[in-house]
Amino acid sequence: MKNRSFSKLLIYLQLLRVKSWPKNFFLFVPLVFSKHVLHGDYFITAVIGFFIFSLASSAIYIVNDIADAPKDALHPVKKFRPIAGGTVSRNNATIIDAVLFIALIFFSFKMNPAFIAIMWIYIVINMCYSAFLKNIVIVDLFCIASGFMLRVLAGAYLISVSISNWLILTTMFLSLFLAVMKRRVEIAGNSNASLQRSVLKEYTINFTDQIGAMSGSCVILSYALYSVADRTVKFFGSEDLVFTSLFVIFGIFRYMYLVYKKDMGEDVVEVLFTDLPMIINVLLYIAAILYIIYFKRIIL
Repeated sequence: MKNRSFSKLLIYLQLLRVKSWPKNFFLFVPLVFSKHVLHGDYFITAVIGFFIFSLASSAIYIVNDIADAPKDALHPVKKFRPIAGGTVSRNNATIIDAVLFIALIFFSFKMNPAFIAIMWIYIVINMCYSAFLKNIVIVDLFCIASGFMLRVLAGAYLISVSISNWLILTTMFLSLFLAVMKRRVEIAGNSNASLQRSVLKEYTINFTDQIGAMSGSCVILSYALYSVADRTVKFFGSEDLVFTSLFVIFGIFRYMYLVYKKDMGEDVVEVLFTDLPMIINVLLYIAAILYIIYFKRIIL
């Protein structure tokens, strides 16, 4: 009985796509770069916002899975999703989704109005994406990318801090990079990709490679300019942030390698949590950022 209950729990966690919740860590970017990580009230507020946004993303995932179930059944990996695989019925998924949206409405009256507005914009964009925008070439990339951008903006509004325009640009280009890499893997990894997602017939490997190279270059350039900007140096009281560009460059190059040579990248969370060099790079980047922003003056 316990094993059956545990299995059912895992199925519903899979339905909620809890493993994709780390994407919502983008909400913490403004917290870190505004020097508020060590401030308890700010940190707790950001954590609460993270879980609320995670519920919003789960609600959207369920809407998308219900709509895409027939096509997901044709995908070598997505066919194992609860709805496509038949382990959760559409009716049960719809009920769970309704409960999530009711919870989000409740939280809408409890949290920062600007944060809530961004969250609902995220929901509306993704609902439109599921309905028709996913079938429009290029627009589909910007819809996917907007999710990461909105997470960063939501994080800034949540704790009422401003964020550098260069950092916003970095996030925008990174979002586009991840989106086009996802499309690239979908095309390369499945000979019947257009049957599973009709917009893929509008893309080619060469086209996605060009967009990926341009957006990846813009990520590196934007972050480098952010790290040496007068406002950044003055705000952090250090010019050392420029050295963290090395981790950004390595991350972009490593991600491209995994996409081109290993056909990884359809799920960004999978890349970040399964590739050892990427894990080490991310941890070193976080350690360097925390040291430069928070602990350098204390240690020295």
